[in-house]
Amino acid sequence: MTRFAVASLAIAMLAVPGQAFSQEPIANRFTMEKTESGFVRMDTLTGEMSICREQSGQLVCKLAADERRAFEEALSDLSARVAALEQRLDADAPAALDIPDDAELDRALGVMKKMMRGFFGMAEDLRKEFDLDPDHPAEPLPDRT
Repeated sequence: MTRFAVASLAIAMLAVPGQAFSQEPIANRFTMEKTESGFVRMDTLTGEMSICREQSGQLVCKLAADERRAFEEALSDLSARVAALEQRLDADAPAALDIPDDAELDRALGVMKKMMRGFFGMAEDLRKEFDLDPDHPAEPLPDRT
């Protein structure tokens, strides 16, 4: 059966020149060959082979042992990378923000009101200082350059 697999792989690679490594989908990507115990399905794009058997009227395909092991190793590696990234994100996340209670907000608003009243009071004093007589506006200030 290994000769059959190698021959099938070689035929598939020769049958689809230039497209074996392209990103475009191939119309007949999989080929099926009958064996003594079922079928062998080959992916003409990647060369992966699966053993298929008929069970309860359906064709059930399983990855070969080497491919399955490679798949599980890749999955394990990716799972470890995801876990490491999640830990890094958790470590880099800012601490929960403390939301001030109503008393703190009232105190802050009181301070801002006092500051604004003082500022507008100063502005009113300056206006009065430069505009002594509302009937006769003050002379314009000379330009300073």
